[in-house]
Amino acid sequence: MRQKDRINQPTRREFLKTTASAAVAASISRRAFGANERIGIGMIGLHGIGGMHLGQYAKMDDVDIVALCDVDQSVRERAASTLDKKPMLTSDFRDLLDMKEVDAIVVAVPDHWHANMAIRAFEAGKDAYIEKPLGHNIREGKLIREAAQKHGRIMQTGLQQRSAPHWIHAVERIKNGEIGKVHAVHMWNAWNRTEMRGDMGKPPEAPIPDGVDYNMWLGPAPAKGFNPAHFHDYWYFFWDYSGGMISGWGVHLFDIVQWAMGSDIRGVTTEGGNYVLDDLRDTPDTSVSVFDCPEYTLHYTVRHGNGWRPHGDMDHGIQFIGTDGVLEINRRRYQVFRESYRDSRIPDITEPRYNDGGEGGGGYTAYRIHKRNFLDCMRSRKETVAPPQVGHIASIPGHLANISYRLGRTVHWDPKNETITGDPEAEKMMTREYRRPWAL
Repeated sequence: MRQKDRINQPTRREFLKTTASAAVAASISRRAFGANERIGIGMIGLHGIGGMHLGQYAKMDDVDIVALCDVDQSVRERAASTLDKKPMLTSDFRDLLDMKEVDAIVVAVPDHWHANMAIRAFEAGKDAYIEKPLGHNIREGKLIREAAQKHGRIMQTGLQQRSAPHWIHAVERIKNGEIGKVHAVHMWNAWNRTEMRGDMGKPPEAPIPDGVDYNMWLGPAPAKGFNPAHFHDYWYFFWDYSGGMISGWGVHLFDIVQWAMGSDIRGVTTEGGNYVLDDLRDTPDTSVSVFDCPEYTLHYTVRHGNGWRPHGDMDHGIQFIGTDGVLEINRRRYQVFRESYRDSRIPDITEPRYNDGGEGGGGYTAYRIHKRNFLDCMRSRKETVAPPQVGHIASIPGHLANISYRLGRTVHWDPKNETITGDPEAEKMMTREYRRPWAL
């Protein structure tokens, strides 16, 4: 049977057949590692950021990369060639969960797979590093949080800014009231047409490339013929697999805002469209989201048509606007503009002025610190700096903004009960339909 003909067929085996077997698997791995004991890592998703994760974990003295999983044979074989020891190779992530040598998985795949892989890993007694956003939709974030708690697992969300010194210091200054009462926050991502993966064009459907397990790549998403614009670099911009910049990149910025300001969002209105890029994408190339928050307003803009950047290098960033000053921050640095001498336009830049070779709080040093925190917490069984609750809460604003955009109206949110109010159609978009056998 050709691979394309298998798209709607159930996958080859069930994962765990009974609740009892899941409980036994979890109890086996619920332990703290000794100081000199090596941790076995299974990597899932090796293209792009997954390759960076692989390179960093491979250099850690207390880690063994024991298995690699990617649906693209060429990608996983190329990744394996960078390692000194030959790992197990597969296109089916469940093979990793069956391995006693795997203590934790690292997931860097399209968003539509995050929840399935995380929850099944917890059931199998594995800890997990899960890239952001925590789920494809709001319900998935809840399910991940509940599963991690139920099975006593350690999880780190890929919100590495939480581990970078200058983000930590900036949040402390805001919480300490150094810029006064914060009443407005502005976030932005700004690129031109050739940046942030550029224009994907309008390619037609094509044969499935040799060595690609496309049925597994689709997973819980709807069955569709293979299109190169959906695969590898461009899945980010299709509702079936992700939520574009608003939920996929904005989550980093939403996380910092909620860390500093709290998470009691009450509603959001998003407007925008595809005004610049004439290609296949679903998600907008230009958008503005305005959030109603207690005692302040949050404003987030995304644009792919013009790369103009405040202060020269801030293609992304956050401005916290307080009564006594403005704190402006991105992954390169932060600076404070005092209201008392605003006419001078000279920032009051205080230590630490953090710059990691142009990468800063989202770069390679932050990633290394974030990974080390995950491994240390696997040993101590203490909560990571970005546990499931943090990842879930940080992901909610982007999902809500996308729902508002797709429906063309304001969405109202009840943060206490974590639900959309007064709009059944919007509430249905807090979850999705799942292709068999991947229902959650």
